[in-house]
Amino acid sequence: MHNQKTFSLMIKFALDMVERKLILASGSPRRNELLRLLGIPFNKRPADIDERKFGSESPRQYVERMALEKGQTLEVLTDELVLSADTIVDLEGLVLGKPVDLEDAKWILKLMRGKTHRVHTALSLHNGEEDTIAGEVCLTLVKMRNYSDEEIDAYLARNDYRDKAGGYAIQDGQFHPVEQVEGCYANVMGLPLCHVYRLLKKAGVSMDVEIADLCQRYNDINCEVFPSILNEQKNENNF
Repeated sequence: MHNQKTFSLMIKFALDMVERKLILASGSPRRNELLRLLGIPFNKRPADIDERKFGSESPRQYVERMALEKGQTLEVLTDELVLSADTIVDLEGLVLGKPVDLEDAKWILKLMRGKTHRVHTALSLHNGEEDTIAGEVCLTLVKMRNYSDEEIDAYLARNDYRDKAGGYAIQDGQFHPVEQVEGCYANVMGLPLCHVYRLLKKAGVSMDVEIADLCQRYNDINCEVFPSILNEQKNENNF
């Protein structure tokens, strides 16, 4: 979408400004791309956990637990700071994770067609001294358009549904599954950048980027929610 060299130049002055070594507890290519916009060096160390949902858990409780366990399962050195995240789709209380196969993806996309669902991303910070430092949950409302069965089949034929909560990518330029978004756009991609920026700042990480501007340019969007996030208005989503 954008020239990677352009973004590298825009964030080069932020490099080497962190005291701790940042670890991203995820193998997601999308989270990797988004986190790079912060301009700080980091390493990826995917966490392997049991992602089965407990029967009594609400969608929020489930996504919080997943983010916490991803961070807590890693061996963390005293000079490391681990960022873990988990994203789920919540359709009227039904948690829709990553499709297990093509038929599951087709069922999920048909189920969400024309409806509004919630995307929850839980974030958690861990270090080698205090374990869990901070965490919060970002919520975005997403309305899917009334796409046809033929469009679903064409999308699934590309195998792009794999490893995506809800089986879709909001940024997909061919399928265009989303009609309307209320809240953080990057959250639907798996990493709400302004929330991450705020959490890392609180943890003492130095960053010298205009993250809201970078995120909007990268995703070709006009975001209306970043001022309330970055200005740290009362946030009831901490955990």
